[in-house]
Amino acid sequence: MKRVRLVVAYDGTAYSGWQLQPGVRTIEGELNRCLSELLGEKIQVIGASRTDAGVHALCNIAVFDTKARIPGEKISYALNQRLPEDIRIRSSCEVPGDFHPRRCESRKTYEYRILNSSFPVPTRRLYAHFTYVPLNMELMREAASYLAGEHDFKSFCSAAAVVESTVRTILDIQIRREGEEIVIQVCGNGFLYNMVRIIAGTLMEAGRGAFPPGHVKEILEARDRRYAGPTAPACGLTLIRYEF
Repeated sequence: MKRVRLVVAYDGTAYSGWQLQPGVRTIEGELNRCLSELLGEKIQVIGASRTDAGVHALCNIAVFDTKARIPGEKISYALNQRLPEDIRIRSSCEVPGDFHPRRCESRKTYEYRILNSSFPVPTRRLYAHFTYVPLNMELMREAASYLAGEHDFKSFCSAAAVVESTVRTILDIQIRREGEEIVIQVCGNGFLYNMVRIIAGTLMEAGRGAFPPGHVKEILEARDRRYAGPTAPACGLTLIRYEF
């Protein structure tokens, strides 16, 4: 028995998220199905990040155990022949049997893209959230500065989430412009359910002048989801980097 690690990229548009769910297509479900067919045994992958429905990734991590004799680094080539075109394995390798992607110290970086222009662009509709409302990047940057560091992010977590602790650390948060797009980049040691999308929605509210940037500190202190901004649509979010 050996353990193999996969680096998985996908367009999440057609999927109900990463996690296996009955009756719907998921990234985990497609990986399990194609790996089981390829290796001739029942395979169940363990994913590092359980991305939501419609969220994209360049580098999610998954591991699985197999008795197959195919070298770990060759599995990516064979698996890509079976997977749908919107899921691709960027690399594969054998790892120690006790390696578990959710139990290792790591940092993840997400990008949220906002198309801020007068009219939508059809080719960006699946990968950026469109708003015609002018957004002030300086106000957004000032608001974002209150989120850096270790905080209780209960206000930035879906009310339906069940977790032991809502304390997380944002290691870096940057906002930049690329043409007509505003990009919010957030790096942290872990994220709560919908956390990055709620951060994006809150920063957009600050950017349109709905409240002063310093109000973000009050939102954090409230520890109440009702105080933060709306949950931004999933299409704008991509997991771009995963580091152990």
